[in-house]
Amino acid sequence: MQRREFISLVGGTALAWPLAVRAQEAGRMRRIGLLMAIAEADPQVGLNLQAFRRALQELGWIEGRNVQIDYRFGAGDIDRIGRMANELVTSQPDLIVTHTTPVTAAVARETRTIPVVFVSVSDPIGSGFVASLSRPGANMTGFVNIEASMSGKWIEFLREVSPRLERAAFLYNPETAPHSYYLSPFVTAARSVGVEAMPSPIRNADDIEAVIRSLGERPESALAVMPDTFTGLMRVYSQIISLAARHRLPAIYPFRYQAAAGGLLSYGTDTTDLFRRTPAYIDRVFKGAKPADLPVQLPTKFEFVVNLKTARALGVDIPLKLRARADEVIE
Repeated sequence: MQRREFISLVGGTALAWPLAVRAQEAGRMRRIGLLMAIAEADPQVGLNLQAFRRALQELGWIEGRNVQIDYRFGAGDIDRIGRMANELVTSQPDLIVTHTTPVTAAVARETRTIPVVFVSVSDPIGSGFVASLSRPGANMTGFVNIEASMSGKWIEFLREVSPRLERAAFLYNPETAPHSYYLSPFVTAARSVGVEAMPSPIRNADDIEAVIRSLGERPESALAVMPDTFTGLMRVYSQIISLAARHRLPAIYPFRYQAAAGGLLSYGTDTTDLFRRTPAYIDRVFKGAKPADLPVQLPTKFEFVVNLKTARALGVDIPLKLRARADEVIE
């Protein structure tokens, strides 16, 4: 063998070897633990996960080929969520995706080393998940669902459909919601227009029944439902919608699917869009980025929905200018 040929052969092998190692590393199966706050049977779960998986595929992460996803569903049960968080962390996945504040808090209690991308968290700084939005600083980053100032918009919309509004109850579960994050701007906005804000903690079906029945006995009242793991459960928001109809109370909800289920109004983030955006951060972490260096993302897609069928049943007149502002009007 000539000297030049020998050098070329050895040099080519030396160059090819690290490339082969990198290709093997890139091709290994990655493991994601995904913990949802609500039940698998909830219709919104299917839509969110479909968007999540499609976005992963577009980035080259194919479930069963180069990524394995361990799905867990908390069904709104805080104890169950805690157990599942422990199970996921114990299994040592490459990354964990958490859905909502209570789930993220449960995982945060279990690990400060496994990368975490959270979805639909309201107040990541106040909850202690990150140091700042621009520089999270630990093992967590992700996507905020609704900014606190939006609760002031809920008062604005309620007054447009009920101009003589005197009071508005603010429904939330203190065990599952960062309620102070939303409550302060809600109270401030209500007072600025002469409306009494009524913080109304609810923990079960009996609480919901009592709050709405009492409110229904007072004229010129309305409901605002806070974004919350508890109020996001289908059985809970279905009960609220049914009771609001029975007591003829205008109500506003944070998500489109609640208006589609019969709520009068909804204004908030497109939750499916948040799940669609999440795989971009998973991809970056798998390629070497650290959550500490990935800025927390704010919502970019909002939806205002008016349910005219519900309005007619309640005897509520929806002004034409309000309908014109809606992204969707349900007839």
